[in-house]
Amino acid sequence: MNELYDRAAAATLRLLAQFGQPVLLREVQKGAYDPSTGKTGPDTVTEQVAQGVLLDFTGLEFQANSLIRVGDKKLKIAASGLVSAPTLLSTVIVQGKSWSIVPPLKEVNPAGTPLLYELQVRS
Repeated sequence: MNELYDRAAAATLRLLAQFGQPVLLREVQKGAYDPSTGKTGPDTVTEQVAQGVLLDFTGLEFQANSLIRVGDKKLKIAASGLVSAPTLLSTVIVQGKSWSIVPPLKEVNPAGTPLLYELQVRS
């Protein structure tokens, strides 16, 4: 059964690569404080490229969800190929524009195999 979901994850990645665009996911982990020197170490930046599609919300989605603001977008990215899942602290860069992720972060995950992440992003 898991092989079926692995094939579905591969198909999702293939379709988003064909019809979507590259999306950069950036995580910044603050440097640790060193009490002996009184200084904070350098931040660690981790980046990974995903395949995704940036969409507008529909009028019905605006009516059903009061957390959506004008200018927010829906971003769907393939889970296949990602080292780690996006988090609410991730920054998303699409078409040279930086976006933050607004809760909730949705994961399409049948039988424990992540296929797709659906994010609400705000610039």
